Amino acid sequence: MNTGAALAELVIAYEGLSAQNTAALAARYAPEARFKDPFNEVQGRAAIERIFIHMFEQVDAPRFCVTGQFPGDGAAMLTWEFHLRFRGEAQARVIRGASHLRFDAQGLVTDHRDYWDAAEELYAQIPLLGALMRWLRRRLATPQH
Repeated sequence: MNTGAALAELVIAYEGLSAQNTAALAARYAPEARFKDPFNEVQGRAAIERIFIHMFEQVDAPRFCVTGQFPGDGAAMLTWEFHLRFRGEAQARVIRGASHLRFDAQGLVTDHRDYWDAAEELYAQIPLLGALMRWLRRRLATPQH
């Protein structure tokens, strides 16, 4: 299995993801693949596809832009930007993160773990919660001399 080729195909699927082709993305995952991000932990292709269907139901104009690809032997890391706009808001947002991926012998994803800072990238942008997050950050940060 060529991890680089499998990764390249997955990147194309993510960057071309739309509400109409979530099944095509899910097909890049093994039948019992595991997926974990700050809000979800699921197993199986159908459950993974539901995450992306739900994403299109909750936000406007979601779009992934892969900024770095780091293939290894049967595994890879991706860095990415997730562009979105919450329903009813004019302001676009960007969440930056990374994904750790493992592939099987057929080049299908068996494990997908997303890493991104929900506190900084999302919660801090919500008015009341954002104020609390900024206060906590100031309170817990190491003083600069």
